[in-house]
Amino acid sequence: MTTKQVFSNFQDMLAQSDRPLLVDFYAHWCGPCRMMAPILEEVNSRLKGKLQVVKIDTDKYPQMAGQYDIHALPTLVLFKDGQPIHRIEGVVQADGLIQQLTPLL
Repeated sequence: MTTKQVFSNFQDMLAQSDRPLLVDFYAHWCGPCRMMAPILEEVNSRLKGKLQVVKIDTDKYPQMAGQYDIHALPTLVLFKDGQPIHRIEGVVQADGLIQQLTPLL
C-alpha cells in the first residue's frame, strides 16, 4: 500500500529519502497510467524497504514533467542519491519492472 506524504518541494523529498525513489509520472485521465497502479502496488510490496514508489500527477505539476522531459505517460523515473538514473516509458508488468530495477538498487 502506498502512503501520501507532503513535502514543500520535490528536491526536499529526494534529499530526505534514505532509499531510491521510483517516481510514476502519470495523469488521472490516462488509461495506461491506471493500468500501472496495481502493478506499482505489487512492485512496492515485493521490493519493500529497497525503494519507495512516488506518484506525481503531470496535470498538477506540469513544470516537473517539463524538467524531467516527460513526453509519454506513464513514465517511471528511478532516482538514486537525488539523481535520475533510469527511466521506463509505458506499461511494464511487475516481473519485468522488478528485473529492470533490482540491479540498480
